[in-house]
Amino acid sequence: MFQHALRQGLIGLLLITPALAAPTAEQRGKAFARANCARCHAIDRVSESPLKIAPPLRTLHRRYPIETLGEALAEGIYTGHADMPAFELNPDQIHDLLSYLKTLE
Repeated sequence: MFQHALRQGLIGLLLITPALAAPTAEQRGKAFARANCARCHAIDRVSESPLKIAPPLRTLHRRYPIETLGEALAEGIYTGHADMPAFELNPDQIHDLLSYLKTLE
């Protein structure tokens, strides 16, 4: 009886472990921000932006409701200065980045 319960517990643990190890949307969004935004923007709650004119990502919610940025990210973010590259994100990237930005509010 004990061996059966132990076996069932181990099987359950093996089935749940990959789900626990998978990165969350917030983690994937932070990784995206680190890879694509951190060169100019502060991507955390305390750092200064490396490029002084680039607003920290933690302040975006003061300018725009985060939920409304999805369409702009899908269509492409274009700014009036040459240093900001154009970005067009796929739906999964948008979800992940917005999930991360919401953690910074």
